[in-house]
Amino acid sequence: MKDKKDWDIIIAPKSNLFELRLSEIWRYRDLVMMFVKRDFISQYKQTILGPLWFLIQPILTTLTFLVVFTGIAGISTDNQPPLLFYMSGILMWNYFAACLTKTSETFLVNASIFGKVYFPRLTVPVSNVISNLIAFIIQMVLFVIIYIYYFFTSDSMHLNPLVLVWLPYLILLMATQGLGFGIIISSLTIKYRDLKYLVVFGVQLLMYATPVVYSYSSLPVSYRTYIALNPMTAVIETLRYAVFGVGTFRLDFILYSTLCSIAVLLVGVIIFNKVEKNFMDSV
Repeated sequence: MKDKKDWDIIIAPKSNLFELRLSEIWRYRDLVMMFVKRDFISQYKQTILGPLWFLIQPILTTLTFLVVFTGIAGISTDNQPPLLFYMSGILMWNYFAACLTKTSETFLVNASIFGKVYFPRLTVPVSNVISNLIAFIIQMVLFVIIYIYYFFTSDSMHLNPLVLVWLPYLILLMATQGLGFGIIISSLTIKYRDLKYLVVFGVQLLMYATPVVYSYSSLPVSYRTYIALNPMTAVIETLRYAVFGVGTFRLDFILYSTLCSIAVLLVGVIIFNKVEKNFMDSV
């Protein structure tokens, strides 16, 4: 009989609710990339424009915001080009929202796969974060191209290279928050199916509690405290401060967003590990 040390893969129940088994996810990295490829192919399969929708969606949303919030409502954009102002918020918010929404469907959408073969269940949420990151990078390329044009034709924009180095960290915060909230909702949806309908418009409503279509500095002082409680506020405001030179850049905001991201992810992992053990009996 083989000794335990001779086995290549050992499948055992998780010893505690905080266990992530990151080494196991790394061992299944080929599977993660396969899921990423699957998401790309299935998302725009049999569409005429295909991957161009990655660019069309933020452009159409930005143009809509231009008409409604600048043309009709006259909302301030801190004297920055409205096109870039709205696009910067939309791209950041869309990445967070996409990570949350896709991850929240983990158990329900992949129930048939989970019931047939063993693999680390967290590989699916991780693949969602990566596939959405690729889409985010593609959209950021478009943003950079438009930004370069305005940078040389407008005197109101000032790049802050020292703050711009925060961009990878801001992406990490968005991914962590989207992953954390997503796996919490995914775990709870097994028992409370109503949550999948709540997520659809809940994410849309939450966007208006985030400085996407307005700047934090333009808010009345009485409302700023409440908006600052949203951990995505620090992310979007920091990016705008980096690329426009205006907005709010505060280390306490970033620290708060970081602590919220860690807390949400830990709570999500605990609930995910607890539900994972017997979710097939509930689906």
